[in-house]
Amino acid sequence: MLGSAPGLSGRWERLEPRPRARMLRQVLHAGLRTSFHALGRFVASHPVFFASAPVLLSILLGASFSRYRVEEDVESLLVPKHSLAKIEGNLVDSLFPVNRSKHALYSDLQTPGRYGRVIVTTRKGSVLDPVHMDTILKLHRQIYQMQVTVPATGFNSFNYSFSYLCLPDEKNVCIIDDIIRAMEEIQSARMFNRTIPILRYPITQLADGRQAYIGHQLGGVQGWGPGGAVRGPGSGSRGEGVRSARALQLTYYLQARGSLMDRVASQWEKAFCAELQSFAALHPKLGLYPSTSSSLRTDFQFSSVLARRPLMASLGACGVLAILCCSMRDCVRSKPWLGLLALLSITLSGLTAAGILNLTGATYNSSYLGIPFVMLGHGLFGSFEMLSSWRRTREDQHVKERVASVFEDVMLRFSGSTMLHLMTLGLAASPLTNMEAVRLFCRTAALSVTISYVYMLSFYSSCLVFTGYLETGYRHGCFCRRVPKPDRLDSKPAWYRCLMYTRYQEETHTQNPPHGGAHGHANTPNPNITHTHPHAHPHTVNNTAVHAHGHVANSTHSHQHTQAVPAAHTDNHPQDSHLLLGCVRRCYGDWITNTYVKPFVVLLYLVYISFGLMGFLQVTQGSDPSALVAMDTATVLYSRAQQRYFSSYSPVIGFYIYESAPYWNSSVQRDLLEYAKGFQRISWLEAYLNYLSDRNQSTSQPRENFTRTLRHSFLREPQFAHFADDIIFAERGQGEEPEVAASRIFLVAKTTENKREEMSVLLDTLRRLSLTSRVRFIIFNPSFVYLDRYAAAVSSPLRHSLLAVLFLLGLSSLAVVEPLVSVWLGLTLLSVQFGVLGFMTLWGVELDCMSVLCLISALGHSADCSGPLLCGFASGRGDSRTRWVRVALERHGVPSLQTLICYSAALVPVGSVRSNLTLTLFRCLTLTAGCSALHTLAFLPTLLTFLPPSKSRGHGPEGEGQRQEVECVEMNDSTRVVDQITTV
Repeated sequence: MLGSAPGLSGRWERLEPRPRARMLRQVLHAGLRTSFHALGRFVASHPVFFASAPVLLSILLGASFSRYRVEEDVESLLVPKHSLAKIEGNLVDSLFPVNRSKHALYSDLQTPGRYGRVIVTTRKGSVLDPVHMDTILKLHRQIYQMQVTVPATGFNSFNYSFSYLCLPDEKNVCIIDDIIRAMEEIQSARMFNRTIPILRYPITQLADGRQAYIGHQLGGVQGWGPGGAVRGPGSGSRGEGVRSARALQLTYYLQARGSLMDRVASQWEKAFCAELQSFAALHPKLGLYPSTSSSLRTDFQFSSVLARRPLMASLGACGVLAILCCSMRDCVRSKPWLGLLALLSITLSGLTAAGILNLTGATYNSSYLGIPFVMLGHGLFGSFEMLSSWRRTREDQHVKERVASVFEDVMLRFSGSTMLHLMTLGLAASPLTNMEAVRLFCRTAALSVTISYVYMLSFYSSCLVFTGYLETGYRHGCFCRRVPKPDRLDSKPAWYRCLMYTRYQEETHTQNPPHGGAHGHANTPNPNITHTHPHAHPHTVNNTAVHAHGHVANSTHSHQHTQAVPAAHTDNHPQDSHLLLGCVRRCYGDWITNTYVKPFVVLLYLVYISFGLMGFLQVTQGSDPSALVAMDTATVLYSRAQQRYFSSYSPVIGFYIYESAPYWNSSVQRDLLEYAKGFQRISWLEAYLNYLSDRNQSTSQPRENFTRTLRHSFLREPQFAHFADDIIFAERGQGEEPEVAASRIFLVAKTTENKREEMSVLLDTLRRLSLTSRVRFIIFNPSFVYLDRYAAAVSSPLRHSLLAVLFLLGLSSLAVVEPLVSVWLGLTLLSVQFGVLGFMTLWGVELDCMSVLCLISALGHSADCSGPLLCGFASGRGDSRTRWVRVALERHGVPSLQTLICYSAALVPVGSVRSNLTLTLFRCLTLTAGCSALHTLAFLPTLLTFLPPSKSRGHGPEGEGQRQEVECVEMNDSTRVVDQITTV
């Protein structure tokens, strides 16, 4: 991100009069470059220590994996940490705990703790057919009688059955679903040839007169009404009946008080799934889809198990391409091992970060699968930038000087991009983030990026030093064997000469060029030095050929003159150039800046923005946790079956009146009845008012009479006794009738296919109503914690990260970087982010915590790719825009291209993992790499050729001004050509 300031190429340049702000930036810039130059010399002076210390530290911290722990509470990761729904849930649990519902349990009404649930479907026919009904009741009895042994072996083992673990009623009998009671009544009537009771939907009446909601227990229902539709209560005797049902859902709630009971309940859930699996094998006509309280956690973490081998394949594929990207035709100057060492540096930093997390007691979850790719993109780009800068240094310098020059050239930009990564991740990891999964991911990613940066400065840099000594000793870049001299190599076979090819013979016969004969081009042996562009970047280090306004930071002095250098220059050794560098230098740079290509690139960018906008307008929130688990697991199969058969009605919504209300007041009664209008409902108040009307009593009575009749008459009727669980009485003074302190009503809404969106709208509507109502009430369902402000909770870290980027770019424009670089980089990051978000939506990815994590990491990745290119272009002076675009592509576009190639190869195996989480990760990271590549290699090189910043001929008031001319005198030692510089 940090670039070179124009007019400053090292410590030896004579400062010219400039504005004060510009001089302050140059002084700070020069100080930072000097500091990194000294750091490079220090690392090159102690390579053994900096190579061994990170390895030893990683090994020591890697031993901490004995403390490795997996996150158990997945719900806390995937729901907003601070939400009104959680507060409402705590209030509901304190007023009406699950154990207090002695007569009926409503599916999904409260967080039930431990449970086992199964959806039973039929391949053909109805679950209410006698043969299927008998089979389902048989399954129920087997589950009821199933036992688990805890502990599995030993004298202290005990057998636990469902009757011991279940939630009991006041008669100490296990509470079971109402549909089981209804089916038992139907089976009993058939057995004794009695009239079969009518089963109504969604609210039916049992034999004891109690009304029961079975909307979540029967699915795919067809009634006797017109068109097979099931009509509501009061629509006629035959219209209420159920003709057939395709699915049935059973729930078994368990007690989990204490650690022992929780362990027993956990074992029972495993036995429950095993029992269903064996039962399904014996009854192929039924389909069974089980789900337990631990299914979400197990299936969420199962993505990590599935991704182990693909991640190893990703590392192997990336390693192979990294070796190829670091290789050259010249066996001495080729650095294939540096590609593997870069991956090793990233792996060691990841191991160190994991060890630190284990020692601090942190837990692991599957969202961390994206962290290796954050480290990979950032680390690979830094390593390829260092290698590119190394190849531009002078080979006749000492290795320490070359490493110091690499640090001076690269580390300022690499540190700036690392700072941008840390700023975006750090702010998303702050307490401002309301999503725990996002906060933990960003905290861990920030730690990993920091350690990766330190290891790049130490371990990888020391590896660069060792390979530099191998190059100085003319040893093979792959086999580390000294390359024979030409006279000995001529007698070898052709394959051996090809394997050992190098320009050794030219090194020993290098002659000094005539002074000024080549317009200041030193005849250096490195074929990778960019000679194509005569007016070299004034701040670009490691350039041996210095032209009109160019300065060299890797050489002690530079040859400068006032004569313009010809634009064309022939590469004397094209066969030794790096393949990608040669393609960019000779083909792609000229093609992308061609006048006839630019309109098509601009048109392509307009198409890119159009499709991005199309997707941006269709962004949807992905609050369903099943979208983050492995495919073909119990959670996914159960969710599909539930969506297919049980999507006609919303989850049961608890309508809780948590303060005393004048229920005897007719206006309050009308308000409460109006609130429940349009819902399927089970309401004690509505039943009580009908009870009073049937007995010709007024529904508007004094408080004492209203409460007395409610307690001593209504609740003692068998068909209404279950309503006692829905009312809380508060004692008043002695001799006074208690008052209703709190109560609840159950509501169910009719829904369509967009069930979650409708529930979100319904939640907001009822909450707004609660603010204006005279009766103080709240509504709650456990699914509300996933819906409540989910969009704001998910998108807020992304907004914070964008603000952090803009703040950092604004600050850097005032301190170090060229102001226009900050502007361009900010616009590029916004464009990449906009494109990734839009195309992500068009590809079927919703805005959930995993996609937001990828969008946050995309900011740093796009800055890595495009930042150095912008800095290289903006800091150039003289010559044309097109020429400086080509120079920037050669110097910084090639490392970006190498990083994108290796990064894309690492992503390919991840796309084969059968997991929704990794599928989201693969799609988002692929779009990030693609959009970054388009901007770095196509959009920016084209737009910069006709948009600011401008290219001026000089910085002084008189244009080029006078330059001091120096003479280079070459002296040969035993191995290298050393320059002795004297001033003329």
